[in-house]
Amino acid sequence: MNLDELRQSIDSVDLEIQRLIEKRASLAQAVGSVKKAEVQDAPVVFYRPDREALVLRRVMERAEGDLDPARTAQIFREIMSACLALEEPTQIAFLGPQGTFTEAAAVKHFGSAGVLSAQTTIRDVFREVEAGSKHYGVVPVENSTEGVVSHTLDCFISSTLKICGEVEMPIHHNLMADQPLQLRDVTHVFSHQQSLAQCRQWLDANVPHAERVAVTSNAEAARMVAQDERPAGQVWCSIGGDVAAKRYSLELLARRIEDEPDNSTRFLVIGRIEPGPTGQDKTSIIVSLSNQPGALYSLLEPFNRRGIDMTRLETRPAKMATWAYVFYIDFAGHQDDPQITELLDELRAQALELQILGSYPCAVL
Repeated sequence: MNLDELRQSIDSVDLEIQRLIEKRASLAQAVGSVKKAEVQDAPVVFYRPDREALVLRRVMERAEGDLDPARTAQIFREIMSACLALEEPTQIAFLGPQGTFTEAAAVKHFGSAGVLSAQTTIRDVFREVEAGSKHYGVVPVENSTEGVVSHTLDCFISSTLKICGEVEMPIHHNLMADQPLQLRDVTHVFSHQQSLAQCRQWLDANVPHAERVAVTSNAEAARMVAQDERPAGQVWCSIGGDVAAKRYSLELLARRIEDEPDNSTRFLVIGRIEPGPTGQDKTSIIVSLSNQPGALYSLLEPFNRRGIDMTRLETRPAKMATWAYVFYIDFAGHQDDPQITELLDELRAQALELQILGSYPCAVL
């Protein structure tokens, strides 16, 4: 085939794709109508994270062409996001301001058709979802380099919200400025304290003379560098991701300056629904134990005996008493799986309190 014939074939395929997308959108609207009829006056749940995870996994499993399966799944994610918006626009609160990695995680999980609302604190994200102002929230929970985000864990103690999903994001940091300049001229570097820590070695080697200033977020650092006036003689830079650089039109002086190339952050999707099992799930719980010898062993032994993979164990001070602690545990499986049900019953029998934060699909993309 010559070039014109190839382009005509592409046009024909594009037309077929468009018609099929329109058909899918029509079916999505029909699904929404059926859901509304079935529940009548009760709240309608349009977004089902378990259903979407299964769809995306099937897309990746049946991929046969040269296109990367994850890339194909991302395309389907956008199609699903647009179709879901025809049923009802999904309202999502995230830890702001705009331009943060949390915003990028929300878009990755819900697609660009989700209606995003930046919140000042993690507690504010929980409050918006608890009040019903937003359907879901997205908050960071752990970084592969700097560890757990304690504020997120603490919010679960007093909240009735459930974990509905998770998002894993590779975190790449850039050094950014409002104009091209030489590294030797930089006098101040602004960023969130965790990002400063994640780029410590690079900063020591390349801008050792610059003062490092911790601010509330990388997005706020980008905004300051782009918009704020500065004292004479000071040259400001910020550390942040591509989203912040694009939003505030900043120049990238250096790319991927993080010390650990595999640096990533895990985010949680919080809401009021409880997803069903998909076959690739996680469960998160909070356990409070009496302070006695062997208590921690008795908590961990049932996981080992049943061969259940524990993926995270964190300890936080309990508010009920001095020197008392609660344990946050993530493990593989869904609370409806028979083996997990037996495990939870055994833990519940020995714990002072056991709170199931949610069973949810493992991150797909």
